[in-house]
Amino acid sequence: MGDFRERVNMCCQRTFSCFRDPEVDTPPAPQKRHIEVITNDFTKAPTRQLPPIPAEKPGYVYVALYDYTARTEDDLSFNAGDKLEPLNRGDDSVDWWFARAITGISANKTGYIPANYVALLESLDAEPWYFPETKRSDAEKMLMSQENNNGAFLIRNCESQAGELSLSVLDKGKVKHYKIRKLDNGGYFVSRTRNFPTLRELVEHYSTYDDGLCVRLAEPCKKTVAPETHGLSYNTVDHWEIPRSSVKLLRKLGAGQFGEVHEGVWNDTTSVAVKTLKAGTMDPKDFLQEAQMMKKLRHPKLIQLYAVCTLEEPIYIITELMSHGSLLEHLQKDRGASLKMSDQIELGSQVAAGMAYLELQNYIHRDLAARNVLVGDNNVCKVADFGLARVFQMDSEDENVYEAKEGTKFPVKWTAPEAIHENKFTIKSDVWSFGILLYEIVTFGQMPYPTMTNFQVVQQLPKGYRMPCPLNCPKYLYDIMCECWKDLPADRPTFETLQWKLEDFFDMDVSSYDDASRY
Repeated sequence: MGDFRERVNMCCQRTFSCFRDPEVDTPPAPQKRHIEVITNDFTKAPTRQLPPIPAEKPGYVYVALYDYTARTEDDLSFNAGDKLEPLNRGDDSVDWWFARAITGISANKTGYIPANYVALLESLDAEPWYFPETKRSDAEKMLMSQENNNGAFLIRNCESQAGELSLSVLDKGKVKHYKIRKLDNGGYFVSRTRNFPTLRELVEHYSTYDDGLCVRLAEPCKKTVAPETHGLSYNTVDHWEIPRSSVKLLRKLGAGQFGEVHEGVWNDTTSVAVKTLKAGTMDPKDFLQEAQMMKKLRHPKLIQLYAVCTLEEPIYIITELMSHGSLLEHLQKDRGASLKMSDQIELGSQVAAGMAYLELQNYIHRDLAARNVLVGDNNVCKVADFGLARVFQMDSEDENVYEAKEGTKFPVKWTAPEAIHENKFTIKSDVWSFGILLYEIVTFGQMPYPTMTNFQVVQQLPKGYRMPCPLNCPKYLYDIMCECWKDLPADRPTFETLQWKLEDFFDMDVSSYDDASRY
């Protein structure tokens, strides 16, 4: 069975110099699920046929990794630890399975379940301590949360060496990391003096004896945050024009050039974000064509498009909810009260990871800026509004918009010179915008080119002018900005390079068991 988690949590592959081992996070392949041609006639739900039951995989039992509350009458509620049997699972690209609950709160009932909430019983994915696609920095955040006690641990993929694993352990308020190496015969070891046939046996041993580790392993790290489901429900995965009556707006989160953003609830069960677009902001047909592509783009650092309401104005765009609003607002509100330079650089690396995925998909954002990045708990941020600049009708009266001679309009202080003057938008013009976004991050949301008008910026950039290094900005970070602002697009770095450069700002070396004494 393919590893369903890889379809959710894969990150972009990173390229290192010959002096470093690569840290590899393979991007997910484009989904092969059929997507219907989108039209404005959504009065009838499409007829869907369940995939045939695979003859070679009968009777497989899965265990729930997270709690799930049914969102529709066709869904099945369950709690972490409940056992379920997929009755019509289909292939591994299917995001929702029809299943029967064997144990738990819905025992003997059937319904749809999100595939990324369960794992094959007795598999490595089912182990509570296995967090494969977790970065070192994220592991430290999770282990140091209040839910975990001394000795809490997890096992994850090693960032510095592809194919290796790392053991992360909480010890007296600090997280320490050990490499887990594989033997040629398939076994595992932390210390060369002792090896184990399986990871489970390795964990059992170090849960009984510290045997040279900083502390004996205790409870696995708590899995407190469930992953986003793919779509709101089984019925909205392909047919995603939903009735406006199914969406309730609760409170306004913010407003921008094109409309307002609200916290909302779908079907009285699921918290969502709702962007309500001003009348005339875009042509619904153009939007639906772009949104069809947007919905196929999936990455942990991209906001997931759930559904739309386009049959009347204002158009609703339904996405996952991020609790802290836009990155711009988050930065301006914080002003350094809690965000340190390490946090700011991590925010930038997360944006770079999302953009690196778009880069691999040959997709262009066109309006990358702090206002179009959203922030959730624990400073998790995700790129939003990718592709919408293509269909937005910009208001030329807005102070951030520049109108070229041919009538094309841009947020000039974020836009690359070749895009302004020649209307050439590429992933490299997004890289330019990313350099401006880094400036926003390090200045806590200050307006770029603070002493210059749009016209002055347009005139000065071709002459070689670049913003000076902001106050308290490390030279390493400013150098990255300047690389993004090179005249020739081909000379600018890729997003995968930007991602590893930002992540390399920290000492990411993972010590082995044999070097544990230096902790």
